[in-house]
Amino acid sequence: MTLDAQAPDLTFLEPVTTFCGNCDCGCPQLFVDPSASEDRRIVLTDDFGRRVQMSANQFTGLVTEAKAFDGIS
Repeated sequence: MTLDAQAPDLTFLEPVTTFCGNCDCGCPQLFVDPSASEDRRIVLTDDFGRRVQMSANQFTGLVTEAKAFDGIS
């Protein structure tokens, strides 16, 4: 997983979902970058213009962990 602190050019990415979408604040988004290497294909952006890139396997693991989270620490 890598963090890219520069404002990303998102025009070449395939959008999957926007996590808020009810405002104009630059909501976090999920994209697929078909031109990226396998280990950087999934792109998550935050509302500050930064992004994290990861493999589909890493993203699947993240989703699995989030679903299993019961909110008790």
